[in-house]
Amino acid sequence: MWYEISSVKEVNDFMEKINFFHDSCIKELKYSSGAYVNDKYEMYPVNDRRILNVVFQCQREGNGMFEMEFQGLRYLKLLPLDEMYTCEILDATMFIQNGLIYWYDCGGLSEEDLNDYTGTVICASKLRWRPIFNRMGNQEFYIGEGKNL
Repeated sequence: MWYEISSVKEVNDFMEKINFFHDSCIKELKYSSGAYVNDKYEMYPVNDRRILNVVFQCQREGNGMFEMEFQGLRYLKLLPLDEMYTCEILDATMFIQNGLIYWYDCGGLSEEDLNDYTGTVICASKLRWRPIFNRMGNQEFYIGEGKNL
């Protein structure tokens, strides 16, 4: 079941439920633009979907894995650390401003930090999330969802 996040209260409730992303990591990302080429090689070149799905895992029983779906993606700045560093999230920032929802992989940030922040940032028009049960571990989630690959 998906849960919408569209108000400050829903942001705060979600952040508390998942302990502000403490001891979490981004496991996988999937982006759907809406553009495609059909079987006649005709292109539909319009980004009319712009949906980013992000799967997180954390060291917490009960909420150990969850997916966030950012709809109407406006901005994704992904800066994954290399194998010389760890990628755990100790704290995150999430807020709604001017009708957009922002997520940063670090706590205590604001929209003013967008251009200077050197971590991962997501900005979208809408957000929903869902818990995922019995899927912990390193097996790829989206392949396991029955996608044609």
